[in-house]
Amino acid sequence: MSFLNREYRNIFLLLIQNSRKFWINPSAAARYLIFFALIFAVLPVIAENLIANAELIREQLAKNIQSGQDNAAQTNLRQFYAQRDYQPVWTLAGHPATLLDTALVLIEQADEEGLSSSNYHIESLRKLRNETSDQISLLLELDTTRSLLALAHDLRSGRLTASLADPDWHIPQQQFDPVTFLQQALASGKLEQAFADLPPDIPQYRSLKQLLNKFRVLVAADTIWAGVPEETSLIRPHTRHTSIPQVRQRIQEAYHIFEKPEYDIVVSNSEFYDDQLEIAIKAFQRQHGLNADGVIGKNTRRAMNITPGEHVQQLRITLERLRWLPRKLGDRYILVNIAGFNLVAVQDNVRVLDMKIVVGRDYRSTPSFNSKISHLVLNPYWNVPASIARKDLLPKQKHNPDYFASEGIRVFSDYRHESELNPYSIDWHSTSGSLPYILRQDPGRRNALGTIKFMFPNPFSIYLHDTPSKYLFQKDIRTFSSGCIRLEKPLQLAEFVLGKSFEQADIAEKISSGKTKTVHLPEQIPVYLLYLTAWSDEQGEVHFSSDVYGRDKRALAYAH
Repeated sequence: MSFLNREYRNIFLLLIQNSRKFWINPSAAARYLIFFALIFAVLPVIAENLIANAELIREQLAKNIQSGQDNAAQTNLRQFYAQRDYQPVWTLAGHPATLLDTALVLIEQADEEGLSSSNYHIESLRKLRNETSDQISLLLELDTTRSLLALAHDLRSGRLTASLADPDWHIPQQQFDPVTFLQQALASGKLEQAFADLPPDIPQYRSLKQLLNKFRVLVAADTIWAGVPEETSLIRPHTRHTSIPQVRQRIQEAYHIFEKPEYDIVVSNSEFYDDQLEIAIKAFQRQHGLNADGVIGKNTRRAMNITPGEHVQQLRITLERLRWLPRKLGDRYILVNIAGFNLVAVQDNVRVLDMKIVVGRDYRSTPSFNSKISHLVLNPYWNVPASIARKDLLPKQKHNPDYFASEGIRVFSDYRHESELNPYSIDWHSTSGSLPYILRQDPGRRNALGTIKFMFPNPFSIYLHDTPSKYLFQKDIRTFSSGCIRLEKPLQLAEFVLGKSFEQADIAEKISSGKTKTVHLPEQIPVYLLYLTAWSDEQGEVHFSSDVYGRDKRALAYAH
């Protein structure tokens, strides 16, 4: 075996290196000769054990293939042991048992990462750990390695196949070799640290993980939060309502988990909605992605009635989505949270810009993908997509013959400028099915794209843009677009992406000219469109939003 050949060679080299000492000091030579005689006497016994161990492992791996276990996990297991001459790691005689115990603790801790230790067979491993037969030791050896290889992969790249769990997720998962990782981790002698370095090293992940484990404690204790009756009536500050005592109780329960000072209110049976409760409700609404107006309506009630168990599932799938992401997002990047109706711009790990956004309607939902912003267009034309022209604009023109003219929408027979048609000369009522015209809206105050749009290559025709419909940013659930992202603060975002080449005043001046102008970025900026129903802010406070597209529900169903 190559292992034994190496050991014999090392002993021979040691004898050669010390030959001069032996010549000078005969007594030392005698001691060395006795020592090496013992070594050479013992090595055959060791060799016999090593060969036996290797044969057992090799035979068991072959049996696994014969029994139909020839999958990716089994392939990784074979590669791992082939690279180490089929020698055991965790159950080798003479090896400290603490290495095996460390491995089992790492598997147990999977629950803290939003994974499930049961998926890595922790219970059966613990049971095998307490048995002593050779056959049991062999199973424990292989099953421990198999579980650690799977855990390493899942911590680094995610347990689920992203495109299957969420078909609207189009960000490629990162490739990872768990076999090489585990070999290197064992060689370094720092197994625990190697596994600790696998998950995303970002504040967002750490904050969500910490909160997850608080909720796990509540679930383990069968904690039931106070429910707030689902009603259609609005509860306004400084009024009385029979639900107010339950609302107070629910806010106090939120204080114990989130520790927000605003939530530390006096619980009483009073039905009066007072100032202290109003402050708490507004803070609760902000934390749950709602308009902080202090009015308790259906969305606020719905957020209050989410159970600890539901929060656990929400946090677990969000942590999984974060594991799907590349580990390096860039020094400067834009993160669009579709589910949270929010956009942040990040520079050197600091959020320098935060704004509300409007995303696609449920039937025109905005997908998750990544790209790089290459240029922006000031005073853009809007080339109306055919589906929007047919489904949205044509009915309005049929209802009002002046609609296209009043909205600055021009009609063309094709994409040539000279092919423009008079909208009044067309019998719109006889037009049905596929619209045989091209619609284009001129720049101006009515333009659906506002004064600026941010362009990045993608197969979905999605971009970021301004909007004349500013009132929509006051809504709780902002699903009003046809898939593109409408921005609350487009000029501030333009200043961020252009860097030092432009200031906000320069951009505003060019916009005021009314001329359409394309501005290329000095450096392309990565942009990530994600779907996260839980996220943390700069202070580490976790915020929540509803699962507007049902993607969390679908991914969780796939996971089970």
